[in-house]
Amino acid sequence: MEVTIALAQYPITYHNSLADWKNHTEKWISDACSQGAQILTFPEYGSMELTSLFSEAIQSDLKLQIVHLQELLPFFLETFQEFARKYSCVIVAPSFPVALEDRTVNRCFVFTEMRHSYQDKHFMTRFEDESWGISSSDGALRVFETSFGKFGIQICFDIEFPIGGHLLAEAGTEFILVPSCTETLKGATRVHIGARARAMEQQIYTGVAQTIGEALWSPAVDINYGYTAFYSSPDGEFNDEGILSKAEAQQAGWLIQTLNLTENQAIRENGQVLNYKHSQRLEIRDGNIHIEKVNLKEQILASFYLKNDLI
Repeated sequence: MEVTIALAQYPITYHNSLADWKNHTEKWISDACSQGAQILTFPEYGSMELTSLFSEAIQSDLKLQIVHLQELLPFFLETFQEFARKYSCVIVAPSFPVALEDRTVNRCFVFTEMRHSYQDKHFMTRFEDESWGISSSDGALRVFETSFGKFGIQICFDIEFPIGGHLLAEAGTEFILVPSCTETLKGATRVHIGARARAMEQQIYTGVAQTIGEALWSPAVDINYGYTAFYSSPDGEFNDEGILSKAEAQQAGWLIQTLNLTENQAIRENGQVLNYKHSQRLEIRDGNIHIEKVNLKEQILASFYLKNDLI
């Protein structure tokens, strides 16, 4: 089985209206799908470009931005649901700071033609925690079951910790997508090292999508440095360094790669080393993180705002 995935190397863009943002978003989605992409992955906090629609006073206030972004969340969801249906693809939308009753979380929504679910970020960076007021998830790691295979999401800093990759692989995921937003080469390097380590440990594919460029009007995502890349275990017929493909840093566009899921399974069973098999011996005791499977294959008609137990 093969799946073609597109990773966005995405500039935070200033927009003059919601219609302008929607047209911009569709151009990106149309471009990836015209190249055969089945799963599209946008980066962490790409949604912050929506704050360009606010007054300068709101743009410059980290906390006030989040309050006003909630007014745009329904349109954001409707837009990506519409495009997932129109282009018959799976979209991992740019993560969005979602205000819940008791906290604000960094949430990646995942859309198929008929429904959507989400993954929240678990580990917070110091900026998110100390300056911005973004809080950790409820601990659920979701396995997204789609017509194109099972995958998990580790948002940026999350991929730098082995526990998420271990639990996702143990639950049957075939690849891990990593939406990310970093300011410097050092930050980007940490994320990519984490993605390469998870690919090696679990003998699984990983793919990193990142923001790029400057958006000096936004104190949250003003400086961005990043590049996209796909990684595998450095074994068998794969690249000797485990780098399937890598884009030039700071250049806008999609990196598109077809992954052979059967080939990767063969590595897990008959590779030179059996990292994945040996990792199953590990016993993880952590009351704050658990697996929740999300089946997105069944095309069940439901109202737009779905509860998790309906997905």
